[in-house]
Amino acid sequence: MTGPTPGASELGREDSVERIDIQYAVTGGGIPAAEIIRAHARHALKAAAAEDAELTVRVVDEAEITALNSEYRGKPGATNVLSFPYESMPGVNSALIGDVVICAPVVAAEAIAQDKPLEAHWAHIVIHGVLHLLGHDHREELGALAMEDLERRLLAGLGYPDPYRSAGPA
Repeated sequence: MTGPTPGASELGREDSVERIDIQYAVTGGGIPAAEIIRAHARHALKAAAAEDAELTVRVVDEAEITALNSEYRGKPGATNVLSFPYESMPGVNSALIGDVVICAPVVAAEAIAQDKPLEAHWAHIVIHGVLHLLGHDHREELGALAMEDLERRLLAGLGYPDPYRSAGPA
C-alpha cells in the first residue's frame, strides 16, 4: 500500500474537516492511509455527481464485522464490506449518505486468495461500499451487471485492473 499506515493514536479518530470521515478500529500493514480511502470514495461519489455527500468509512477487524453482519444481515461470519445507507427523517435535508464498514483482514485474505494486488482490492472494496450507499445493488442479475460495469469503469479510471477477472491461473 502507498501512504502511511495509521498509528494507534488514530484509532477511532474522525477527521472533522472532511466530509468523508475515516475511522480505524484496527491497524496493520497494508491498510491504506485515510487520504487514499478518501480518494477512492470521492472517485465513486464524483461518478454519481454526489461530491457533496458525507459518509464515514470505518476499518475494522473480523470480530466487529462479524457482529455487524449477524445483527444487521442475519448472516454468520466475517465479510469484506458492509454499507449502511442513511435515511433522513421526512423534511430533514442532509448530505449524509451513510457508513461503509470494511474488514481489513478479510480484504487482505481475499487479495491473496484471488491473486490481486492488495492496493487494487482495497480500491474496489471502498468503491463497492460507496456505490451501495448511492443505491446500487447486486441482488438481481441486471443490477449486478450494471454495478460491476460501473466498478470496472471507476477502477480503470484509477489505473486498476478489472476486479472480476482473475489475475492468476483459472
